[in-house]
Amino acid sequence: MGTFYSRIRSRAGPSVSAAAQSGSHIIAPVLTNNTITGDVHFLHNAHGFTFDRPHSETTQTSATRSLIFKHKTRICTEYQYVTEYNSLPGERVLLSERYTQPLILQRHRDQKEREEELRSSGEDFQQVLSSRSGDESSHLNSLFNPDGHGISPSSVILQGNSGNGKTLSVQKIMMDWASDKLYKERFAIVFHLKCKEINRIPGIMSLVEVLSYSCSLTSDEISQILQQSPEKMLFIIDGFDELRLTQDIYDMSPHTDGIQKAPAEVTLCALLRGHILPESFLLVATRSTATDTLSKLLKGPQRFTEIMGFSEKGVEEYFQKFFQDEELFKRAYTFVKTNENLFTTCSIPVICWIICTTIKERFRVGADVTSVLETTTSIYVDFVSTLLKHHCQGLSQSVPNLLRSLGQLAERGMLEQQVLLDEKTVYETISDPVANPFLCKFLFKRRICQETMFSFMHLSFQEFLTALLQCAFVLVLVHRDFICALQCSCHVKYWDLFCPYS
Repeated sequence: MGTFYSRIRSRAGPSVSAAAQSGSHIIAPVLTNNTITGDVHFLHNAHGFTFDRPHSETTQTSATRSLIFKHKTRICTEYQYVTEYNSLPGERVLLSERYTQPLILQRHRDQKEREEELRSSGEDFQQVLSSRSGDESSHLNSLFNPDGHGISPSSVILQGNSGNGKTLSVQKIMMDWASDKLYKERFAIVFHLKCKEINRIPGIMSLVEVLSYSCSLTSDEISQILQQSPEKMLFIIDGFDELRLTQDIYDMSPHTDGIQKAPAEVTLCALLRGHILPESFLLVATRSTATDTLSKLLKGPQRFTEIMGFSEKGVEEYFQKFFQDEELFKRAYTFVKTNENLFTTCSIPVICWIICTTIKERFRVGADVTSVLETTTSIYVDFVSTLLKHHCQGLSQSVPNLLRSLGQLAERGMLEQQVLLDEKTVYETISDPVANPFLCKFLFKRRICQETMFSFMHLSFQEFLTALLQCAFVLVLVHRDFICALQCSCHVKYWDLFCPYS
């Protein structure tokens, strides 16, 4: 291994020469007003700067470009497909056949606006969504655009309810970036971290190791990439609300070294805070129940965005992509649009998928579509089943207790004619509302302070949960299929659900 020599020449004083064995470091005194020549690598000890970076940070080496190309190629291979909830082994659907741009807003709404969104239905609901999609709506390609003051956010919060399309939007961003269709000039490298996976990482790891755990590159390859310009890096964190923090995030010891090892969630929080790679950019997807925690943790400047779901145009586009056959699309979309309740629930992407899947199956066997879609009951059963199976890991209470407490909270809200429920009422009924995927959490300004309130995703879902609890025996007699589906899907016995002493 050869030796390289570099000269550091001060404008104010004599030249300084330093030599080191190739691959090692030089620790030198602080020098100012210097002209630097040669192939020099700096180990900067300022806060947050701990990676060994080349002098010309904006210039990628051919080796780094090759690694990024490898990373992009792997993403294009993996992210072009979607595995659906009912996919059999080996079954996949193209992302382009499912992804539809949801309505994304860049502002908070006040209590009156939230109530309007929760109570309206059918065409009225779509009109409410349309009224929100003015100058404050956003697209995936404008999440990091400068605001009215010319300031670009370092961190973007992408909030959305369960099943509203956060994860699919993240997948779309990754796929379009890797295909050079999105952020080509802005971000040289984009990494995707899933909090579900981070929860499963054992022991302690550095940021480099956490990233290698989540992608196809090795730790050495990632280290080489991270030596490049951090202001050209984007880290996407999906599912912050699912992150299990083993210690108080506000009491965590400073962690500023990208190669320093710690529990995976501690390393991730150091990245979120900007302790590691502070010039990099962050996009964090989370449910509303964790947004305030995330906002207190996340480095600034921040931007808040929220996925509202599909607009009327989005629902139509989704149906077209799903059915692909023009005749089947028209039959399905026409039927749903004439059913006010179904049309309202179609704004939620996962419910739109459930409805399309159900209709397609009825078409396949030649059965009457209306026989299973006369009301939203069967659709909400499937929705509850989907959330329980895929979005309820780590809940502190059993499924029967969870559904019973949700029913009691929904009933209380209906009796008081409330769709927004105060924090005290919710905590009296639900043991852990923050981790509950069936609830939404909002912060409203109250003069000089804030008030926390909760809601169900829509009044119709609140009504469904109330009926589930209140009209149990009627449901047994009238909707036997409903009870069977609930028991099979949720792995809960009917008596366990409704007996208060089970």
